[in-house]
Amino acid sequence: MNIILEILLLLLTIIFSYLEALVKLFIPSKRKSVSGEIVLITGAGHGIGKITATEFAKLHTVLVLWDINKNGVEETAAQCRKLGAKVYTYLVDCSKREEIGQAADKVKQEVGDVNILINNAGVVFCADLLSLEDSQIQKIFEVNVLAHFWTTRAFLPSMMRKNHGHIVTIASSAGLFGVPFLVDYCSTKFAAVGYHKALTAELTVLQKTGIKTSCLCPVFVDTGFVKNPSTRFAPVLVPEDVAKTLVDGILINKKMIYVPSFISLIGVIEMFLPERALKALNSFQRVKFDAKVQSIDKDK
Repeated sequence: MNIILEILLLLLTIIFSYLEALVKLFIPSKRKSVSGEIVLITGAGHGIGKITATEFAKLHTVLVLWDINKNGVEETAAQCRKLGAKVYTYLVDCSKREEIGQAADKVKQEVGDVNILINNAGVVFCADLLSLEDSQIQKIFEVNVLAHFWTTRAFLPSMMRKNHGHIVTIASSAGLFGVPFLVDYCSTKFAAVGYHKALTAELTVLQKTGIKTSCLCPVFVDTGFVKNPSTRFAPVLVPEDVAKTLVDGILINKKMIYVPSFISLIGVIEMFLPERALKALNSFQRVKFDAKVQSIDKDK
């Protein structure tokens, strides 16, 4: 095709995209039905994973719940069964590729093909880079990043055969900007956001338009993993609110789910503000939480 025609087509597509986005501001997107779909949630025994499971239980899905904590995952399962859902539970350490593979094989045999995969399991170690142990750095990448590869590689083939499915990445606002004393965590969440975006692009090129993707980026959520978090601009989020926003986003096939929504402006702000202004803005935000700094526990 002539390059001039390609440029004109591109400009028309951009204009149409803006008009489409404007219309969607006033007309709510249609929510898809997930009744009967098999939904697998990692890290389902606590926090966002637990509440997301109960939200999907209300939608008449079949739930597959993974967690390393037996009591936690069974408690979640009991709540979901009370809501009428069929639930299967598996004890899985998402830092171990072998366990993920074995559990995935069992799910395929005992439950069936997973339609919605929610990679939620995560760990965090609040400490400066030099205080982190080697094992902690390795584990946070195994759980927060590599597990996404192993679960997706296990369940994506069946989705591709049917051209139907949804892969959900639980990232963080810490995957959009750097936070002191969360170098390891931010690194994994930046990787998770990149994983989501690259996977989305790859599925598009492969013309697997029936496989949807979503990525959740919230600010601090009160799950107990980070002690005493606070910021000047954004409140500490309630897990119930985040989980409901996540499920709503999945049901309308939303690619990026920011909580609160103004977090989406971070990329624009970083693009236009000079370095000195960015440093001043970061300081003004007063992001605080309990962290270990040079082997001494401090409030940061």
